[in-house]
This record gives sequence, structure tokens and C-alpha cells, in this order.
Amino acid sequence: MWQATEDFLTRHNLPPPYWAFAWAGGQAVARFLLDNPEWVAGKSVLDFAAGSGLVAIAAAKAGAAKVETAEIDPMANAAIALNAAANGVAVTIWDGDVLDQTDMPWDVIAAGDVCYERPMAERVLAWLKRCRDKGATIILGDPGRTYLPGSGLVRLGSYTIPCSLELEDRTSREAAVYTLERPAE
Repeated sequence: MWQATEDFLTRHNLPPPYWAFAWAGGQAVARFLLDNPEWVAGKSVLDFAAGSGLVAIAAAKAGAAKVETAEIDPMANAAIALNAAANGVAVTIWDGDVLDQTDMPWDVIAAGDVCYERPMAERVLAWLKRCRDKGATIILGDPGRTYLPGSGLVRLGSYTIPCSLELEDRTSREAAVYTLERPAE
């Protein structure tokens, strides 16, 4: 399937649909929310860099009062709408780059696998810290990507996630789930 997708995209000069795969960090966050619904039950949740909406769907199934997604790829947003409908959950798709958002309307922001490139990781983590400082709980899933911060995280759990060799360099990854540490007052 991966090769057929690559061939099609090459023929049509399109970028790979990285949002179409359930990356290890996102899978860990989704599993964590389903196993620990108290983190989102009755709360407003944003699935940041939502991909296909896996974490948003898990948050909704775990009892979140309101679930929104933030994803900059229009095709991903179409997939999120289809996936939410297929799973019988309500998800609102945020239109635009939430990193420019100065208001912070969410109780919880969940993000999986956002630390794989330095510029993105730096920009996203700075925004997540600002959101945390305004009262949001941050839940971050990561399988040991290069730009995951070495400090300021509290580990909430970990999961062994099966992987495809076409996406990862192994058949499974240990993915941890963290929250951002709150600064001492």
C-alpha cells in the first residue's frame, strides 16, 4: 500500500500524506486517554496536529465535553470528518494555524509525535508552554524523537506500539505519554 501511495503521489507531484498514518506518539496518547478518561472527561480538548483524528476520537470516546482538531492539511481535515462520523463522535475542525492563537479556549491539548523536526518542535513546545501557563493541561505522546525536550516533562505512562517498517526503523516502538511540568511558583 505504501509503495502504491508513493507511486501515485510521485506521478501527481503531491507530498506524502503523513497525516494518514497512526504514528506511535499519537497511538500512545489515544490509548492513554481511553485508559485514563479522567484526564479529558467533561472537558474541552484540542487534538493538535491531529492527522486523521485518532486522538480526537479517543478523547470523545473517553467523555470529553467538546473536541476540536487542529491540522493544517485540508485532506487530513476531510479524513478527520469522515473518521469522526464513522466512529459516531462529534469533532469540530479548527480552521487555521492554532499556533497563532493567543486565546486559549481548551482545558486539555493533546499532541502526538510533534518533536521530529527542530523548527516545528521549538515552535510547538513554546506554544504548548504558553497554553499550559494559561491553565491548559498538555498531554504529549512521543516515541523518543530527536527534538523531544530532555527536561520539563512528567511521564504519565508508556506503551509498546506496533509499527510498519515503511514508517519506522523497527516493528515496534516504546512511546511515552507526558504532561508538561508546571513551573514552581
